[in-house]
Amino acid sequence: MKNPISGFVIGIVLVVLLIAASTATFTVAQTQQALVLRFGEPIPGRARVTEPGLHFKVPFIENVVYFDKRMLDVDSPREEVIASDNNRIEVDAFLRYRIIDALTFFQTVRTEEIAANQLGSVLNSAVRQVLGEATMVQIVREDRGKLMDRILGQVNIEAAKLGVKILDVRIRRADLPRQISEKVYSRMQTERQREAAEFRAQGAEQKQRIESKADADVVVLMATAERTAQEIRAKGDAERNRIFAESFTKDPEFFAFYRSMQAYETGLASNDTRLVISPNSDFFRYFGSPVGKAGSGPVAAANKTAAPANNNNKAAAPAPKAPAANSAGKPAPAPAPGQ
Repeated sequence: MKNPISGFVIGIVLVVLLIAASTATFTVAQTQQALVLRFGEPIPGRARVTEPGLHFKVPFIENVVYFDKRMLDVDSPREEVIASDNNRIEVDAFLRYRIIDALTFFQTVRTEEIAANQLGSVLNSAVRQVLGEATMVQIVREDRGKLMDRILGQVNIEAAKLGVKILDVRIRRADLPRQISEKVYSRMQTERQREAAEFRAQGAEQKQRIESKADADVVVLMATAERTAQEIRAKGDAERNRIFAESFTKDPEFFAFYRSMQAYETGLASNDTRLVISPNSDFFRYFGSPVGKAGSGPVAAANKTAAPANNNNKAAAPAPKAPAANSAGKPAPAPAPGQ
């Protein structure tokens, strides 16, 4: 018959052995590195474990602390920096680091949260120092890459004391404070409006200059065209007069007849024109005679017929004699009425 006490003791021993076996091993993942501690202190020579896989330790005496092997981020809160040209700038920066010495890291900061706080303070100090020596234009546009390299170098000097390496430092934003930005934007808007008004004024001036030149060119062209037209018209009139003159010398009677026909067409046109003129006028000579002989119309013939009738009724008065000339060759004065 087995002793129950011995069986109980054996069971306790087995349980202790199982617990000891489970606490004697630990596993390191691919993304981790471990630090083996004995009574809370690193073991010299075998504290750091960087290889992934299954590892052993002394149970109940040694414990393991894990750290990340991957790249870690630290975001710096936005802060206001005064540049060398006395411009206030709000800077938002961050850094990326990696734990390269887990033992030093554990001895100095112990946890990643404490390390992030210390690295953030170091980053803020470096940002203030480096950006405080640069102008706003250099920070925003010209030398931003060089400034970030300088900040990276300064932060790495302090980060090496913590067992970490800073891989990258970036300035996410570098802007003016909101109140100053609104004033700057307002001033920029006013400046752009002024430049736009200046450009419009220059355009209006050029437009006026072009229009004035075009108007002057039009006047010159019109005057030149009018002068040319008058010259051509004068040459045409001269040529017409020459042709008329030649025609008149060749056949004066036909030329007179042709001019009279033109005068009849113009003067007797159906435009309510009224002429008060004697029928015996030379204007109507072609109405009385085909050859245009003056005084040969029917009215002239009637006048000739009426003249003898008047001679039968009353004798014609004798024509007055011309006064005789005196001895000096001058005509004598006419006699006074009634003499």
